[in-house]
This record gives sequence, C-alpha cells and structure tokens, in this order.
Amino acid sequence: MFNQPLIDMSTAQIETVTSTADKAKLAAAAALVVAALAAFYTLSARGALIQWGALAVCLVLAVVVFFTSLQGRQLIGFTKDAWREVLKVVWPTRKEALQMTAYVFVFVLLMAVFLWLTDKTLEWLLYDLILGWKK
Repeated sequence: MFNQPLIDMSTAQIETVTSTADKAKLAAAAALVVAALAAFYTLSARGALIQWGALAVCLVLAVVVFFTSLQGRQLIGFTKDAWREVLKVVWPTRKEALQMTAYVFVFVLLMAVFLWLTDKTLEWLLYDLILGWKK
C-alpha cells in the first residue's frame, strides 16, 4: 500500500528535444541572446542607436530561430489553442459587471463591520469584564 509510486512512470510522457536540428536551433537562439547582450554592452561607445539596434536585431533573430524549432512550433500551437478558448468565454455585460462589483464592495463593507464589531465585543469582554482593565 505504501510502496506504490505516486506516478506511473511507464505511462508518463516526458517531452525532450528529439532531433539534433532542434537542439542546434535552441542552442543558436540562446547564443543569439547572449550575443545580443554582449553587443549591447560592447557597442556602448558607438552610440545609443547602434547599441539598441544591435540588441534588437540579435533578439529578433533569436526569436525567429526559436520559433522554427519544435518547441517554438509547440508554443505557437498552444497560444492558438489558448486564444480559441478565450474566444469561447461569455463575457458579462457592463451592467452585470457593475452589479457584481457592487455586490463585492457591499460584502466587503459588511464583513469589515462584522469583524470590527466582533473585535470590539471581544475587547470589551476580555479587557473590561474579565480582566477589569478600564481604558
């Protein structure tokens, strides 16, 4: 009973980078990010335009290389699926949103008054009646 594993590893799916090309693309994207940072700091004497331009170009290239890899394509697919799900959401009307906001504010106000009254009642009970400490 206690010796059973929590996860059945025989059916668990572990995603790994399968092809050498994908590994090379991820390494190239990481190298481009490092190159972007290096270029930004080494080109500081050349002017802000060149410095920021080199940073932007290297980062854009890194993003392009990443999105050509398997993980990049999976990220794009996940983003498309998530956006499709967001489009399925039924958003409340302005009137419904204002009503729910008003309900929340009223509930918070009532809870604050309740907690304040509870605190003052316990303070009066403990300090004034039981302990006899008058303020």
